Amino acid sequence: MTRITTLRAGALLALASLLAACSTTQLAAPEVPPPASTSTAQAQERLAAVAAERRAIETRYAEREVVCYDKFFVTRCLDEASEQQRVALLEQRAIEIEASRYLRQAKVDERDRALAVSEAAFQKEEAELAANPPAVKAPPPAALPAPRTTPAESRAARTKRLQENAARTQNAQARAAQNVAAAEARRVESIERQKQVARRVAEREAKAAKRAADDAAKKAAQPPAASN
Repeated sequence: MTRITTLRAGALLALASLLAACSTTQLAAPEVPPPASTSTAQAQERLAAVAAERRAIETRYAEREVVCYDKFFVTRCLDEASEQQRVALLEQRAIEIEASRYLRQAKVDERDRALAVSEAAFQKEEAELAANPPAVKAPPPAALPAPRTTPAESRAARTKRLQENAARTQNAQARAAQNVAAAEARRVESIERQKQVARRVAEREAKAAKRAADDAAKKAAQPPAASN
C-alpha cells in the first residue's frame, strides 16, 4: 500500500514538472521580416495600424487573463497568454521598425534631391555667367582700368542689391504705418478737442440760462412799487 502511494506521488510530481515545463516554453518569434514599405503614405498607415493593433493586443490579453482565473491550471494559462502577447508585440515591433526606417530614408532621399536641384541651379547660373559675363564699361583714358567682375562677385552684388531693395521696401512700409498711426492720433485728438469746446460752450450757456432764471425770479418776488 505504501509503495502504491509512493508511486502515485511520484507520478503526480512528474506530471506537475511536465506542466511547469510546458508553461515556461516560449513560442517561437516569427523570423519572416515584414514586407518592405513602398511609399511614405503606406509607411505612415503601417505605423498607425501598429498603434491600433497594440491596443487590441492589450485588450485581448486582459480578456484572456479573466478567462484564465476560471481555469484549473491558472498559472499555465496566464503564461501562455503572456507569451502570445509577447510574440504579437514582437510582430508589431518588426513592422514599426521597418516603416520608421523607410520614413527616415525617405526624408534623407528628399533632402538629397533638394540639394541636387539647388546644386544644378547653381552650376547652371555659374555657366551662364561664365558664358555671358556682364559688360564692363571702358574706363576714362586717365583712369586706371577697372578690375574684371567675376561671376561670384556679380552674384554677390545682385544679392546685395536685392537685400537693399527689400530693406528700402520695409522702411517705406514702416514709414507708411507710422504716418497712418500719426494721422489717426491727430484725428482722435481733434475729436477730443471738439468735445471739450462743445462741453465748455454748453456749460457757459447753462450758467447764462441759470443767471437769467435767477434774475427773473428775483424780479417776480419784489413787491410792486406804491403809486402816489
